[in-house]
Amino acid sequence: MSNTTGRTAALILIFALVTFLIILTSNNSEEPFNYRELKLKYTNPPNIRKWLLQDGYISVSGNKTLHPKCNSCVIVTSSSHLLNTDLGPKINQAECIIRMNDAPTTGYEKDVGNKTTFRVVAHSSVYRVLRRPQEFLSRFPGQTLIFWGPPNKMQQGSKSNMYHIIQRASSAFPNVSAFVVSPRNMGRFDELFRAETGRDRAKSHSWLSTGWFTMVIAVELCNNVHVYGMVPPNYCSKRQRKMPYHYYEPKSPDECITYIQNEQGRRGNHHRFITEKLVFARWAPVYNITFSHPEWLDDIETESI
Repeated sequence: MSNTTGRTAALILIFALVTFLIILTSNNSEEPFNYRELKLKYTNPPNIRKWLLQDGYISVSGNKTLHPKCNSCVIVTSSSHLLNTDLGPKINQAECIIRMNDAPTTGYEKDVGNKTTFRVVAHSSVYRVLRRPQEFLSRFPGQTLIFWGPPNKMQQGSKSNMYHIIQRASSAFPNVSAFVVSPRNMGRFDELFRAETGRDRAKSHSWLSTGWFTMVIAVELCNNVHVYGMVPPNYCSKRQRKMPYHYYEPKSPDECITYIQNEQGRRGNHHRFITEKLVFARWAPVYNITFSHPEWLDDIETESI
């Protein structure tokens, strides 16, 4: 009996040691995300405009192809910085207007306008958009919706029904074009993040934001891009007052708290909002991107969050 007990104890000890080594090895393979240690490259970024739109976006509403059709675009962010700006009429005058996720215009026309050309939607926002067709689908005939998400959730034949839900919804609104970012393009977005930051997105537990996808898509589709409501990367180290994260959710979490918590998060997946904005600042002169409300200065400070 004692020999059996001894062998059992030895096996348990060996199992515990092997488990510890596996965990240790796994942790060592991860890339810790430390904002202050990032060294962004200052050579010219990859030429996003050379990406082929034909293999980057899959039509879910008939045999359509996504074509660049705008010389000048505006991105209307979901930031509460847009409130009380009276920018609506100016935004409506833009050639092409790009919005994100389920940011509404009804009730906010004075500040954000009431026209939409493109809407970029994350897989996590699909249901919120489709549940309000009068707001997001039927109000803007001729608009294009671009949905992004992990291929196992968004592609035809996947275990998830997300693709088919989008397809059924788009068939009910034939005046709206719907596309899903292709698996190949999802890989490009990841590789672009790694090339620009030196961090592997998956290993560093980083989850690209809808803002990242929207900015890249805007660069693909437009020769000039103006962004309304996006704060510069050093904003949260200087800001003086709390601001709701979304203009349409007055009780949403504070913008800067959300940014900093995500930027510094290590466990789980996090948006790297501030790092993304550092990259956007570097892209600005290359891709003709400008920012206002707030305006970005040319000498963006990046020493601290």
